Amino acid sequence: MSRIGKLPIEIPAGVTINVTSENVVSVKGKLGELSQKVDPEIEVAVEDNQVVVKRPTEQKRHRALHGLYRSLINNMVVGVNEGYEIKLELVGVGYRAESQGQLLDLVLGHSHHTYLNLPDEVKVEAVTDKRNNPIVTLKSCDKQLVGQVAAKIRSFRAPEPYKGKGVKFVGEELRRKAGKSASAK
Repeated sequence: MSRIGKLPIEIPAGVTINVTSENVVSVKGKLGELSQKVDPEIEVAVEDNQVVVKRPTEQKRHRALHGLYRSLINNMVVGVNEGYEIKLELVGVGYRAESQGQLLDLVLGHSHHTYLNLPDEVKVEAVTDKRNNPIVTLKSCDKQLVGQVAAKIRSFRAPEPYKGKGVKFVGEELRRKAGKSASAK
């Protein structure tokens, strides 16, 4: 049995879960509504304020899907109840971030500004304090979407290993390299 797949998902107060006949799981809560199509061979049942995911056989494919769909449904439940937040830090001289609604304006040391139009489900906030690096905060109920947007922003200027300049996650430990060393004479 999958150690993750066999765990039941507790349904918190204020969250409703519906499973249609086409095996589409819909989760609705205070922060929004999410849905996920589940493989027809995997059974999803709502019993006694819990969601239980079951697999038909011990085939390798069924074992893999069992844990996958349990994790996806759990992420939806946590997302609509509490939400997800990712913070990005812009490290570098002159690096700036500014948000205007769903448009994020980034200055990352290129000869031009970088603009990113964010999906409506993702809320963005850019904070620039003196003496501190700019912080971009992304919030959403969809864990996959907020992670994808954060990875896209990070890809504009990934941190380099010598000085650590670039866009990094807050709290991320970068692998640093030593620079040039003086030649021995």
